[in-house]
Amino acid sequence: MSKRKLKEDNFTNGECISKVHRILRERFRHPGSSAKLFGIELQYKHLAELLKRTAIHGESNSALIIGPRGSGKTLLISYTLKKLMELKQVRDNILCVHLNGLLQTNDKIALKEITRQLDLENVVGDKVFGSFAENLAFLLEALKRGDRAHSCPVLFILEEFDLFVHHKNQTLLYNLFDISQSAQTPIAVIGLTCRLDILELMEKRVKSRFSHRQIYLMNSFDFKKYVNFCKEQLSLPPEFAEKNFAQKWNKNVQHLFEDKIMQDVLQDQFHYSKDLRSLYMLLMLALSSVTSSHPYISTSDILEASKLCRVDSKANIVHGLSVLEFCLIIAMKHLNDIYDGEPFNFQMVYNEYQKFVQRKAHTVYSFEKPVVMKAFEHLQQLELIKPVEGISTCAQKEYLLMKLLLDNSQIMDAVQVYPNCPTDVKQWATSSLN
Repeated sequence: MSKRKLKEDNFTNGECISKVHRILRERFRHPGSSAKLFGIELQYKHLAELLKRTAIHGESNSALIIGPRGSGKTLLISYTLKKLMELKQVRDNILCVHLNGLLQTNDKIALKEITRQLDLENVVGDKVFGSFAENLAFLLEALKRGDRAHSCPVLFILEEFDLFVHHKNQTLLYNLFDISQSAQTPIAVIGLTCRLDILELMEKRVKSRFSHRQIYLMNSFDFKKYVNFCKEQLSLPPEFAEKNFAQKWNKNVQHLFEDKIMQDVLQDQFHYSKDLRSLYMLLMLALSSVTSSHPYISTSDILEASKLCRVDSKANIVHGLSVLEFCLIIAMKHLNDIYDGEPFNFQMVYNEYQKFVQRKAHTVYSFEKPVVMKAFEHLQQLELIKPVEGISTCAQKEYLLMKLLLDNSQIMDAVQVYPNCPTDVKQWATSSLN
């Protein structure tokens, strides 16, 4: 093959790789833009029907979407709205207001945000209102175009719904649910929360006005569906420009998922967390190793990505400790083994360290007690140890009871990778005490 031909092939390959990166990264970062949902199809049908009735028929509704973090609550509402806005009679007939409990921390801020999102600042002007209800009623009145049948429906989406429950007297929730129950402007109130006990947190008057519609997202798919979904996410679409490359890429993905190592990594990920965001992070890290010289994802890329996803932050802190601080951690490990996990104090750790120094006086440097104390305090600042709760803090700091926040496996892993760890310290860490 001529050099010119080889150069052209490399250029084409490089272009294909950049297109693959663009398509797959977009897919991983914005799952709502994909053609179909995964695991929440029934919930989508329920929510779409609910919102359609509000937008088209002017029927007021309220519902709560409940599920753990990462289960797809925001994805569900975004995807549903995207699909509904494709219908002309919905698009021309509904207004959306997005509120978030983390941002709108009280009802006054929430009302200002509602006014801004409905573009009613000019209508409100310098008007003074007697109450929150009066202000909200005025805003909704301004949207009317005659009778109820011709009023513009408003969709309120309340993310972190449980935080709105903690507002004083739950005024915002009371007024929104009250309007949804009465023959005023047609509105739909959709709350998103991860609290299963959310109804218990509502006041009686708020609860009585809520429709009690609850949509649960619980990630109930099995491992087989999880693997198929992962395969779909990594595959290139049929409309990909370079057909030959897409065919090779998809064939490689097929072989990748038949590999036992890949199956084991996905099995671990599935049992660790069914959250699809963590799966997207794993795939994103694996994709980042794809280049024109390494054009396909391999099992080694997946393994490396899995290690990065599961990296132990505490173990990483231990790698950066000084030898003295590391020796104190090992002394605490031995004390935990001797006293079966009972709390310890600085004096006990110091005595254990001194015994080790005396045994290895020819190889280990002995530090003064104040220096050792400083190292002990640094471990507390790094939150590798913490004072025992409920114990009086009046005691001298040398005798204040502490607890180690690392387990033996984390310490032993750190020993193996600790840079330039003295041999005697390694032996001390691995020695078992009788």
